[in-house]
Amino acid sequence: MREIAPQKAVNGNDTAAELGRNDDSASTAGGGTLHTTTSIASRRDINEKPPLLRDLSEEEIEELERKLKRRIDLRLLPMIILIYIMNYLDRNNIPAAQVAGMGDELGLTSSQFNTAVSILFVGYILMQVPSNLFLDKIGRPSLYFTVVMMIWGAISGATGAVQNYSGLLACRFFLGFIEASYFPGCLFYLSSWYTRKELSLRTAILYSGSLISGAVSGLISAGITDGLDGKAGISAWRWLFILEGSVTVFIAFFIWIVIPDFPKTTKWLSEQERQLACWRLERDIGEEDWSGSEAQKVFHGLRLAFTDVKMYVLMILVTCCVASGSITNFFPIVVQTLGFGKIETLLLTTPPYILATIVVLGNAWHADKKGERYFHIVVPLAISVVAFILAASTLNTAARYVAMMFMPASIYGGYICALSWISATLPRPVTKRAAALAAINAVSNASSIWTAYMYTKSSAPRYGKRATSAVIRTIES
Repeated sequence: MREIAPQKAVNGNDTAAELGRNDDSASTAGGGTLHTTTSIASRRDINEKPPLLRDLSEEEIEELERKLKRRIDLRLLPMIILIYIMNYLDRNNIPAAQVAGMGDELGLTSSQFNTAVSILFVGYILMQVPSNLFLDKIGRPSLYFTVVMMIWGAISGATGAVQNYSGLLACRFFLGFIEASYFPGCLFYLSSWYTRKELSLRTAILYSGSLISGAVSGLISAGITDGLDGKAGISAWRWLFILEGSVTVFIAFFIWIVIPDFPKTTKWLSEQERQLACWRLERDIGEEDWSGSEAQKVFHGLRLAFTDVKMYVLMILVTCCVASGSITNFFPIVVQTLGFGKIETLLLTTPPYILATIVVLGNAWHADKKGERYFHIVVPLAISVVAFILAASTLNTAARYVAMMFMPASIYGGYICALSWISATLPRPVTKRAAALAAINAVSNASSIWTAYMYTKSSAPRYGKRATSAVIRTIES
């Protein structure tokens, strides 16, 4: 077996330096010790080509790789964007429902509404690590994502039938519990197809689904609120949940047909394409990206993840970003403080998300092109600090809306690059990556529980405490 030199112990400065070196060397270190992995790849030189590639020149392999990436991109990326659009619509339509009259009909207090928002993240946190490890074991993302999407779509639709606060809490908790399977699972899924230098852009493309949902949510909500209120004796906010949940279930039927599984389990790839898909990841990291060895068993992967200091550094970074970005959970309500009517408020939530989509994709593309992460995280977050301060320091409508325009774009511009850093820094073994992605995402989303209680009627329109907290968390990150 090829020997891997032990890594020296790292202190805080060494860790930061290691994270910032464009992840040129991958490690499965935990507590300063690099764990070797018994795999097929580790028994031979990583530059040794698989059998069906040995007779091809480098130019022919590069051309075959371009065709493979193009084929995977076309099958995978549009579908994961669409799934994430529905994931975010079903999760974040509650502020629009509140604007459309849900709170008045159910008799919700401000505190009860905030609890209904935050309880989703309790379920969301609980399911992430088990879900990712289960996804790794079954090796069938197409089947797994199909099933969980059908379930969360049904729960979202059922929210339109709730009659009281308790029913709303139950639907929100189980919605979060099931939806938790998708985003960390998809981050893990992408890292099983793409190399480290390809991940930032693909992660941004995935996350653009949430930003697009933010843009279209206002338009959809405005249309439903204006056109369906009272139709068939059903309130507009109920139609919002019913229709969006129904569309989610419908889309789920097409997932298992369209998206690939993992490189070794995708049947519509040729054997040569499967070997190339596996080998290029092996060549990128230095070992095979596939479960089956002793080192890739569930509890071994968990132990490696939770004993690696780099996971905790990345966890702090991502958690601070998510805490700052939790404003998106209340964005229609925050925009409502500008003083416009229901329809105008919902329409005004669209432009900030359009700008955010452009900024996030552009920033991630440039990060991949330059092979640099640090400044692509720090610069957008610095802009978000200015936006939060401006929004809280003035009541001028134009100035506050300009600040709101830049909030999602700047926060998520840095957040997406931070997410791609996880897979690049903690790549192998595969169960370690799955556990780290889920754990970081779970802990970071815990911040959405307590930040929900900062958006109270009494703190509007400035939301001073929330703005102060966002500035502090952003500076910390």
